[in-house]
Amino acid sequence: MSIQQHRNCFLLAASLFCWALGLGADTANGQDDVPSALAAHTASNMNPEANPVDYESFGAVGDGVADDLPAICKAHAHANEHGLTVRSRPDATYHLGLKAMTAIIATDTDWNSSKFIIDDTEVDDHRKPLFEVRSSLKREDLKIARLKRDQKHADVHPTHDCHIIVLNDKIKRYIRRGSNQNSGSPQRDCFILRRDGSIEGDIDWNYDHVTSVEARPIDEQRLMLRGGVFTTTANRMKQEVGYNYWARNIKISRSNTEVTGLVHHVVGETEVGHPYSGFLSVNDCANVTLRDCFATAHKTYSTSGSAGKPVSMGSYDYAANSVVNFSMIGCRMDNILDRSLWGVIGTNNCKNILLEDCVLSRMDTHMGVSGTYTVRGCTLGHAGLNAIGRGLLTVEDSTLHGGSLISFRSDYGSTWEGDVIIRNCRWIPADGRRTWPTLLQVNNDGMHDFGYPCFMPAKVTIDGLFVDDSNVPANYDGMYLFSDPDGGKKSAGSERPFPYARTEKVEIHGLKTASGKEPRVSSSTDLRNSITVHD
Repeated sequence: MSIQQHRNCFLLAASLFCWALGLGADTANGQDDVPSALAAHTASNMNPEANPVDYESFGAVGDGVADDLPAICKAHAHANEHGLTVRSRPDATYHLGLKAMTAIIATDTDWNSSKFIIDDTEVDDHRKPLFEVRSSLKREDLKIARLKRDQKHADVHPTHDCHIIVLNDKIKRYIRRGSNQNSGSPQRDCFILRRDGSIEGDIDWNYDHVTSVEARPIDEQRLMLRGGVFTTTANRMKQEVGYNYWARNIKISRSNTEVTGLVHHVVGETEVGHPYSGFLSVNDCANVTLRDCFATAHKTYSTSGSAGKPVSMGSYDYAANSVVNFSMIGCRMDNILDRSLWGVIGTNNCKNILLEDCVLSRMDTHMGVSGTYTVRGCTLGHAGLNAIGRGLLTVEDSTLHGGSLISFRSDYGSTWEGDVIIRNCRWIPADGRRTWPTLLQVNNDGMHDFGYPCFMPAKVTIDGLFVDDSNVPANYDGMYLFSDPDGGKKSAGSERPFPYARTEKVEIHGLKTASGKEPRVSSSTDLRNSITVHD
């Protein structure tokens, strides 16, 4: 037996001894809270990096056939209990089985080149994550009675810096329009509340009443999750009406976490299947970075939407919800122009998003982003760049292939309350298919209550842009800066119960087109008369 094997046996024996005394916690099924790191550390002087936990010591086989998930759950429970890192065997192939189990990760984990097989053709519970990166810190009980929009300080002092979610369920926002129409969601905000009461993350709404407060402490140390090659055999679930999202994923709910070098493949998609909520799914936390990861877009399926009409079902490989400071750097995927595949990412209710040096089929915000929304040095595919929210939207040093350079989602009112900057970019409209290019897609006729006032960007600045408008209709006489907000329909006149605020100013420097034709404001007479363009 090697020295490392002797050491692992010692650690396992010590762990079992602690459990026998009632000092450990059973987290193998992912249901119980993670104990405080180092609380029962049997080797407090040891360097956790020098003594990593491996899955084989807890019964994993790594042959791609045996179900290794129970052993993986036990290994992480032990590592969490003793504040140790986890390192998988580089040449192993771990099968994650069909059981409804979640491995809780609370320490640095290195999956290096290990492979993981996820067979979703038959599972016990499709809504359960396989892994969850979770903080060992307990939630704090905080009282917040009121908040104001853009408030920067609160008379509340948590023990730790905390990620906060507040709700007011008496007010509904994001009342969706169209085939997936709904009655909206309770008003909510997420932000960072520091121990001195200062606030990071723009508060979007006024709160005369706060229904609930969730305060999740932010760990000071950054948790690193490295490597791993995951392959999912897609589900064959059939459901003709509504959505029934699958998890079977890696959920990240711990603030101050970085995932680097993780690869996810999807195989075995058939004509029957149901959508995934995101293989890397980041929820309710702050300061999370996905770096140098690889994702796979999913096949598009259809269902009957809430309006009783057929709709396409969105299935994601990346997702972020209620995250403050969410970054994706150097992330990649294949087939970014394949229109049969759904856009790879969806986000909701985030604050401050950075996409840098990425190659993805799209970037998207559903129910809003605020603060800064930055796309830098990226290539975006057929599904393009979508936006809803407020703040500063910046697209720079990037190549985009979408139908518009920026699409402001019509199902949420095409609202952007703030400015847009486009700098040193290249746009190939509709990935080169024949089209009449429209730079900014907006659609809001002022006849629907989205739960908030809606705005076109106040100011649009174009500082270096090349538009490849070489494949256009015969009667083409120049790209439009804006689409017609009324969608080409007869104007509703002045009787619009929910007015759509117009752009005030457009500044253009260094815009060039392949056709040599100058851009025009819009096909809409209203916009042509109201928007001033400065060269």
